[in-house]
Amino acid sequence: MDTRTALLAAAAALLLVSAVGAVAAPDAIVDPRKADERPGDVRIVGTVVSPGEVRGETAELRLGVDLRHRGSAVENVTVRHRAIGADSGLLVDETTVAVGEVDGGGERTVNGSVDVEREGGYRIETVVFADGERRAAQTTRVGGVAALTPDYADSRVGFTEGDVWPTVAVSVSEADNETATLSVSVSVTNRGDAVSEPLDLRVLLRQSESNVIADEATETVGEVRPGRTDTVTTSVEVPANYNYYVDAALWSDDVLIDETQGVANLNPRETISANETVEEVDFTVEDFTREEGGDAGGDGADRGADGSSGGDSTPGFGPLVALVALVVAALVARRRP
Repeated sequence: MDTRTALLAAAAALLLVSAVGAVAAPDAIVDPRKADERPGDVRIVGTVVSPGEVRGETAELRLGVDLRHRGSAVENVTVRHRAIGADSGLLVDETTVAVGEVDGGGERTVNGSVDVEREGGYRIETVVFADGERRAAQTTRVGGVAALTPDYADSRVGFTEGDVWPTVAVSVSEADNETATLSVSVSVTNRGDAVSEPLDLRVLLRQSESNVIADEATETVGEVRPGRTDTVTTSVEVPANYNYYVDAALWSDDVLIDETQGVANLNPRETISANETVEEVDFTVEDFTREEGGDAGGDGADRGADGSSGGDSTPGFGPLVALVALVVAALVARRRP
């Protein structure tokens, strides 16, 4: 067989094999122009949780779900979010976001949200559906919701926290035997990036034992520049020779922003601190002495100059106790052989 005949035979055999393969597997040969028409696929590649509106009892959790699409268009896509209590396992909130048709490949972000109570932790279950069929699912755990600050109380201005410089400093301006005029200085720091709005500083002085308000004062905290600390000073007048807790609070439109506490020790025999009370008590034996027998106001016994009874009485056990001891000793001696 010459070369030409061999090449024709090989080409015929290859053509025969291709024809048989096309008949046996008609989908094996795909038109390149129709390669992008394969069934569409959509899946979750990531979820981001961020705080939204924070209210007094509840908080909004914003959910950004990244979807990846491949293949032909996927129609009637929806994303469902469920917030489930981490401890109770109960459904807290459920929302569904209608996405519609997903096409064009690549990734896209679908935004949603759920509302939860500001306590405990939660399990956020996200499921993607296409024409009512579950396509993908992901679970995200969220904790520390109670640490979120409500929007109405969100302020970057607060009392200064220092190791040496006092947040609340109290000095005596005037004093006599009955009253004392105190000068109270409070340090306020702006930890934000913008100039703060005016706030109200309210100061109460409470007597340490009774918690009775001795005096109070209100001052306005003006604008504080970012990163700066301002000192606000006010005066109060209280009865002298007592100790006081100095309660200070920052308010914005009747909303409590921050609070701190100091002390004013005006009683030299007793001191208090912001966290504990220390009292100096004089211990005397007389507080635990009991008189036995006789009339306390009578003259039945002679007293010495120091108040002790006269005579040769020996301190210790009395005569009755000694007699009982002798009787017990005699009984023990009779029982011995």
